[in-house]
Amino acid sequence: MAENLAKSARKASNILKTLSNDKRTSALKVIHDSLRDSKDEIIEANKLDLKLAEEADLPDSLIRRLDLAKGDKYDSMLQGILDVAALEDPVGRISLSRHLDDGLDLYRVSCPVGVLLVIFEARPEVIANITALAIKSGNAAILKGGKESLHTFSAMATAVKKALAKTSIPPDAIHLVSTREQVGELLHQDKYIDLVIPRGSNELVRQIKASTRIAVLGHADGICSIYVHDDADGEMAGKIIVDSKVNYPAGCNAVETVLINKNLLSTSNPAGQAKVTSIIEQLVDAKVKVKIAPEIEAFLTSGDNSSPSTIAIPCPQIEPATEADFDREFLSLTIAIKSITDIDEAIAHINEHGSHHTDAIITASKDKAEKFLKGVDSAGVFWNASTRFADGFRFGFGTEVGVSTNKLHARGPVGLEGLMSYQYQIKGSGQIVGDYAGSGGSKRYLHQDFTVDNN
Repeated sequence: MAENLAKSARKASNILKTLSNDKRTSALKVIHDSLRDSKDEIIEANKLDLKLAEEADLPDSLIRRLDLAKGDKYDSMLQGILDVAALEDPVGRISLSRHLDDGLDLYRVSCPVGVLLVIFEARPEVIANITALAIKSGNAAILKGGKESLHTFSAMATAVKKALAKTSIPPDAIHLVSTREQVGELLHQDKYIDLVIPRGSNELVRQIKASTRIAVLGHADGICSIYVHDDADGEMAGKIIVDSKVNYPAGCNAVETVLINKNLLSTSNPAGQAKVTSIIEQLVDAKVKVKIAPEIEAFLTSGDNSSPSTIAIPCPQIEPATEADFDREFLSLTIAIKSITDIDEAIAHINEHGSHHTDAIITASKDKAEKFLKGVDSAGVFWNASTRFADGFRFGFGTEVGVSTNKLHARGPVGLEGLMSYQYQIKGSGQIVGDYAGSGGSKRYLHQDFTVDNN
C-alpha cells in the first residue's frame, strides 16, 4: 500500500538525517561505483527503451532525453554523484545565532525537508541525480520513472539497491516505484510526504499540481527568450543564440524566442542589418527552422537589406510565425523571431509570454543590462551569456533535483540548498518566559547576535 510505503520512507528519513556527513558521503561513493560497474547492463536496457520509444513514434524531444548513451551523458551522471559527495554538508548549518539572555541562545539551523516524491519522464539519469542529492541532504526519496524508461529505470534501480545494501543508509530511504497507480495513491500521502517534484512535460506538471495537497516544486514550461539590444555585438549575439538553441534543443533552458530591437532593421543602420542577417544565417546553417514575424520577413525580402546575405528567399528553413509561436516551447530545432521597440517592450513581452524560467539580454550597456536583470521576472536572468548555463551542474550544485519557477522556498536550478528547510533551536539553562517583560516578569532580552563557525 502507498501509505505503508510513505510511512516507511518517513521513518527512514528520521534516521537518515541523524547520520554523519561521512556516512552519507561514503554511501554516495558506493552508489557511484555500482552504477559505474553496471554501465554495460544499463546501456543495453536503455537501448531497448529507445527502440521501443521509436517504434511507438514518441516525440523526438522525449527520445533525446531518454538516450543515456549520447555523448558523455552517462559519465557526466557519474561525475555528478561525486560532485555532490564533495559538497559541504548542508545539514546543521547555522544561519542565525543570537543571545536572548545570558545562558539563553537562539539558533536557526538547516535541516532536511523530509520525504521527497519525484516523478519524472524519460530522463533515467534522474535516479542517480535525486538519489545523490537526497542522501547528501538527509532526505528520503520515492522515485517514479516514466513507462518509456522502464527497462533503464529497472536496471539502474537494481544497481542503486545493491549499493545501498552495503551502506549504513536505511534501506527505505530510497524507494523506486514503477506503476502509475502507486503514484496516484502517493499523491494523497500528505501526512508523510513533504514535497513533490515532477520532472517532465508541462502536461505532467500541471496534472501533478492538480492532484495533490502536497507542496509541488517545479516548472511547467521552458519558454526562454533572448533580447538583442541595438548596441549588441553581432558576433557575440549569433554565437549565444545558436548555442542556446542548438546545444540541446530539448532542454528546458533552450531558447525558444529571439526579440530583435527594431533599430537593427532600419535602412539607416547597415551595421545593425548585418547583425540581424548574420544571426538568421547562423541559425539556418545550424539546421534550425526559423519562424519569423511579418516585419522580419519584410526586412529579408524588401531589398533594403544593405548587408550581404547568403540566405536565399524563399528558404525552406524560414517560414512565417504565428502569434501562438511566441507562447510555445518547441523543444526542437525551431525558433521564433520578432522585433520589438525597446527594452521596456522586451521586458513586458518576456514577463507576459515567457515561463519565468531563464531569459537573457545581449547588450554592451551595463545600465540596460541591469534594467533587464531587475525587470524580468524569471528564475534566471543572464547578460551576454547562453540560456543553457541555467543548470545545477554548471552552477556548481553538483547536480540538480529540477528547476523551479516558484518564488517561495527554492527558485531556479535546485540543488542541496533547495532540499533544506530550517528549524529554530534554543539552548538554555532553566529560563522561563514568565521572568521576562511582556510575560509577567521584569527581565529584558539582550537580542545580541554572535558568530558561529559552521566549519
